[in-house]
Amino acid sequence: MTQEAEDIQKEQEVVSYKALTPRQQKQRLTELATVFLRLGTIAFGGPAAHIAMMDNEVVNRRQWMSREKLLDLLGITNLIPGPNSTELAIHIGYERAGWRGLVVAGSCFILPAMLIVWALAAIYARYQTVPQVEWLLYGIKPVIIAIVIQAVWNLGKKAAKDVPTIIAGVAAIAAYLAGFNEILVLILLGIAVMLLKNWQARGHTSGAFLLPISGILAQVGSTTAVTSVSWISVFAFFLKIGCVLYGSGYVLLAFLQRDLVERNQWLTSQQLLDAVAIGQFTPGPVFTTATFIGYLLAGNAGAIAATIGIFLPAFVLVWVVNPWVPKLRQSSWASGFLDGVNAASLGLMAGVAYTLGRAALVDWLTIIVAIVSAIAVFQFKINSAWLVLAGGAIGFASHILLG
Repeated sequence: MTQEAEDIQKEQEVVSYKALTPRQQKQRLTELATVFLRLGTIAFGGPAAHIAMMDNEVVNRRQWMSREKLLDLLGITNLIPGPNSTELAIHIGYERAGWRGLVVAGSCFILPAMLIVWALAAIYARYQTVPQVEWLLYGIKPVIIAIVIQAVWNLGKKAAKDVPTIIAGVAAIAAYLAGFNEILVLILLGIAVMLLKNWQARGHTSGAFLLPISGILAQVGSTTAVTSVSWISVFAFFLKIGCVLYGSGYVLLAFLQRDLVERNQWLTSQQLLDAVAIGQFTPGPVFTTATFIGYLLAGNAGAIAATIGIFLPAFVLVWVVNPWVPKLRQSSWASGFLDGVNAASLGLMAGVAYTLGRAALVDWLTIIVAIVSAIAVFQFKINSAWLVLAGGAIGFASHILLG
């Protein structure tokens, strides 16, 4: 499909949604809620796995948008602060059903993880222990590897459009394995591809550029001072984090260690590690670690305030940035930059898959599960939800039989 055809298709989709009857609009919102509630419940494995599941659900099964469009949205999420996979869910909701879809898709993706983490926080506050679910993850992790590899393959075929984007993807993998900053890699490779693609047309000065939103928000957020552990203070603290945080849950850990443990002394290091562990082994966004911490600091009100605070900027940023996506594609300079960012994003995702694979494939059983899962997703197109459930069942059975 040509770019012009895609633009026309998008215009038709927007018009068709506006032209829908109230009942049809409600049906579309219900579909979004159903899809993202399910994904939020079974989406183990971090952002790479979440993106893989969304690609399978939105592009392969339901054909809500083209893979090229999904890649563009993914590229944009890498350029703004906040949790990438959650922002992708919000983008999809906005594309599908306007601002109502934005709210529904994002909220439904976050809600299952929030409720699970909230319940675990209540248990932890009473017993001061983290429930042990290693047996569950033992079977799920190899499945996640297969799901991520399928997404990298499918998305990579679209992202690797030409020699510059192929080089950018390979360079991103090398940079990830070498430990370079992910945001720096995305920006530099985006610029490199943009310059290469427009070398012969360097006289053109037109282009669309993203506003330096994160820099502005970083300055505003850094002035927020937390004076006491009330739910308002918890909300203000996590709102600041949500406005300025790029990267993974490990970057979140660095922020929280410095502010919550060392500066404010609200938590001990062990409590923080337990909170991050809860965020890692529950499905959905890793940033629901905030729900756990909010509960420890200010009870039920704190859990709600922390969750809203850390995710609210993602909803606002997507609402502001999303209309720019087609405009970016209309500029040869911005389009080249986005192509570079897309290719680099997939390269980073491939690097994450390699890292996850080393941690997940620890013995013959996990290797077999990964191979069978890969055959299931590539050859038989089995829904990832069933594979995750099967992986959990295998992990449980191995715990019973071998434990």
